[in-house]
Amino acid sequence: MDSDASGSSAVISTETVTYGEVHLDVTDCRRTLAFWHDIVGLSLIDRCDKEARLGVDGQTLVVLHHGAEQGFIRGHSGLYHLAIHLPDETEFARVLWRLIVSGYPQSPTDHTMSKSTYLNDPDGLGLELTLETPERLGSWSIEVNEPQLIDAEGRSRRIAEPLDVNEVLAHLPNRDFDQPPLPPGTKVGHLHLHVSDLEASVRFYCDLIGFREHMYAPDLGFADLSAGGRFPHRLALNTWQGESASQPPPGSAGLRRFTLVLPGEQALSGVLQRLREAGHATEPADGGELVRDPAGSAFLLTAELP
Repeated sequence: MDSDASGSSAVISTETVTYGEVHLDVTDCRRTLAFWHDIVGLSLIDRCDKEARLGVDGQTLVVLHHGAEQGFIRGHSGLYHLAIHLPDETEFARVLWRLIVSGYPQSPTDHTMSKSTYLNDPDGLGLELTLETPERLGSWSIEVNEPQLIDAEGRSRRIAEPLDVNEVLAHLPNRDFDQPPLPPGTKVGHLHLHVSDLEASVRFYCDLIGFREHMYAPDLGFADLSAGGRFPHRLALNTWQGESASQPPPGSAGLRRFTLVLPGEQALSGVLQRLREAGHATEPADGGELVRDPAGSAFLLTAELP
């Protein structure tokens, strides 16, 4: 299976689906708030005893809900990681430097189409901090059950290689200990979910919600979906926690729900109609409709404000 960097069909300039708030259940809101604020660099927008909202420039990206009784438990469907996308090389370098200075464990990784670093929150929930670099990717293929990339200069690359940290840090204007909070333009750029049935999940998100298949590798238990636009990686799905994996038990730290934003009320109405015709229940909630995917993960469907 071969494709150019944008997948097998034409790129559409406007993405059909984007992300809003991601809600997480955590065991200790104070401790996890310190992670997102002090280590990651999100700004505190609002806080009460049971909830904290963090984001950039007044826009909420992550909502923490206190009260989980235990941390992340392996072997279940749900969140693998959420990804915060940085707007440029300088801001990605700032967040990488903040992590280095703090000594927080991380795994800097080069995906060719992006530069990333991976870490876990205090409950073991996964986070990717990433900079999109689609201009570095030429093409990709699946070979011997592993994605192989050809970069824009014609060199063969693995899907995950060590990141050249010194090259990234060269974009820093200074290496002061205190780096500023994450800037406007920072966003939730993609999610990666553990699912219980890969084919059913791909068909659900593509046929009903509006994502587009970019990479489908059932032998690897993995699929990557785009939403149009230049960057293909918007929703990743895997069965690495086992086929038919159930949702985590109540009281576990994990994904409470995420938010998918559609480009207007007409698009939202069309998706809701397809869901209902396919037998999927929806429930009014928080300015949108709450839905569960085939693996049981909850998300809110809402429309972009005019």
